[in-house]
Amino acid sequence: MTRLLLSLALLLAPLAAAAQQPAPDEQIVLGLSQNRVAITANFDGSELLIFGAVKRDQPAKAPPLDVIVTVAGPSERLVIHRKERRAGIWVNTDQVTIRSAPSFYAVATSAPLDTALTATEDLRHRITIPSAIRYITSRDDVLDEDNFVEALIRLREKSHLYLMNEQSVRFDQQTLFRTSVALPSNLEEGDYTVRVFLTRQGRVVSTHETTLHVGKVGLEQWLNTLSRDNAPLYGLLAIFIAVLSGWAASEAFRLLRRQ
Repeated sequence: MTRLLLSLALLLAPLAAAAQQPAPDEQIVLGLSQNRVAITANFDGSELLIFGAVKRDQPAKAPPLDVIVTVAGPSERLVIHRKERRAGIWVNTDQVTIRSAPSFYAVATSAPLDTALTATEDLRHRITIPSAIRYITSRDDVLDEDNFVEALIRLREKSHLYLMNEQSVRFDQQTLFRTSVALPSNLEEGDYTVRVFLTRQGRVVSTHETTLHVGKVGLEQWLNTLSRDNAPLYGLLAIFIAVLSGWAASEAFRLLRRQ
């Protein structure tokens, strides 16, 4: 009985300690212009407006706060190859496996990043783009893994999937903030995590997190679900639509020739 009580006490101790911790003096109230992004046949991107306020029970402290906003898409596993020209042919040589990289990642700040965030806080909260890419593995003879990560970041920046927007957060009177993030047309479906950090002298003093869902709707959603859940039926439907389209086109040309 004594052991059971001791075990329960050890389990409940961290919970009790967490409950006794005071809430931050400055808390974040957050809002999004939309909680769901619908991908349709003519979807060519969207703009996400992120806005909020700093809730406090007393006047703002000094020194002033900074705001950092991140939007992260679903993580995925990637294998990155390095190509070399050998005997006139480009071949894959070294490779690095990245087990967790966000499919989309955007960072927006109210001040230059090097003043709004210290390197230690970045490692702790994984805020910047390089810090958001994790679990990198390779063979022992690959000594420049960082170059592979930098190449991935460059490619995704060109595709507008990785965005770094310093000083794009408007922060009024140390209370109200807002920014916008451009969402490209090539978004992956899934839940996107929106995080907001309040920092003072580079240290994080408060955080808030919410979720944005990105997914297909209507006919696109039905076809996508059908292709995953019933591939044979999806294939037959695709053949039927192709045959029907060909027949309709031939009939249209035949009618045009008669006129």
